[in-house]
Amino acid sequence: MEEFHKVRRLPPYVFEQVNRLKASARSRGADIIDLGMGNPDLPTPKAIVDKLCEVVRNPRTHRYSSSRGIPGLRRAQANYYARRFGVKLDPDSQVVATLGSKEGFANMAQAITAPGDVILCPNPTYPIHAFGFIMSGGVIRSLQVEPDDGFIPALERGIRHSIPKPLALILNYPSNPTALVASLDFYKEVVAFARKNDIIILSDLAYSEIYFDGNPPPSVLQVPGAIDVAVEFTSMSKTFSMPGWRMGFAVGNERLISALTRVKSYLDYGAFTPIQVAAAHALNGDGADIAEVRDVYRKRRDVMVDAFSRAGWTIPAPAASMFAWAPIPEPFKHLGSLEFSKLLIEHADVAVAPGVGFGEHGDDHVRIALVENEHRIRQAARNIKRFLASSAKQPNNVVPLAAHR
Repeated sequence: MEEFHKVRRLPPYVFEQVNRLKASARSRGADIIDLGMGNPDLPTPKAIVDKLCEVVRNPRTHRYSSSRGIPGLRRAQANYYARRFGVKLDPDSQVVATLGSKEGFANMAQAITAPGDVILCPNPTYPIHAFGFIMSGGVIRSLQVEPDDGFIPALERGIRHSIPKPLALILNYPSNPTALVASLDFYKEVVAFARKNDIIILSDLAYSEIYFDGNPPPSVLQVPGAIDVAVEFTSMSKTFSMPGWRMGFAVGNERLISALTRVKSYLDYGAFTPIQVAAAHALNGDGADIAEVRDVYRKRRDVMVDAFSRAGWTIPAPAASMFAWAPIPEPFKHLGSLEFSKLLIEHADVAVAPGVGFGEHGDDHVRIALVENEHRIRQAARNIKRFLASSAKQPNNVVPLAAHR
């Protein structure tokens, strides 16, 4: 039977191949150290859980909630932006709660995209950035991801060679998967370009609080005039270790927030009210919980970079996010990221995310998530050291199982 139109537009889910291999290895009794999926392992802070338990005991909170977020939650997010970025937002017209930033991006794509609209999108990037628009009928034009002097010329080429003119530009700094961080000066240039060319900016700032070196990552909305063209998406998943709670936000331009709010009103009733109340409680906190989470990831990053280097795999230390963007070791580069990821599962009991899953320009890297404790990260490094040593001695014997089938 022929696949439906929108399903046909989606490529096979690369990560599913790794997941199947991982599950098969575990079924055989292998102890797989999973550094693949960016699924935070830290517990949600106790005060947030306690607030949820307190509110859930009130049966009135079990009714339908508000799709755009209860007023107290939207005020809490606006206050967070004022404290953290010095950005003033109207909680009634410039803030909407989403079921995680992923849902926010997908529904924004539905709200603003007409068939054939061109979207300027980084490559590699988090899949929903591109496929949210592809599922909505949009066309993706890939851009380089480095926030450097080459970015504006790339935007200019995107404008010059796109028919129709691009509708929107997607930004993601700190980046998933590359962990690159943008400066406020970079945002100033991009905002000026967007205003001049009447292009929407959609910024994914999910990792704003997971940073290790230098100053905290800025918000694009800190740039004067950005509110005229930009919406920014944030998430509580990593900041407060709340991934399963599915709580995020879109903030910024009133017209775009209104469009997103209207689409959402047809699709959902918002998160469970006790979750929203607990999320507001987290945002109104003193920041100690955020600092603890950041410190854990910093220590894991340092252990990972040191241990993997000793194992023979040099990995650049990420300045932010909970990921390392690791170049495939030279002897395995010709295999590509998917086959190399399979090798690590089969011969090192370590799972990573193949870079090609984030776009074809990521195929010479894999993404390593800091979602295991320091002991397990060191164990992964020992396993990889043995694998690299073995493959150096007998390179012909190290072939992905899939190649034999």
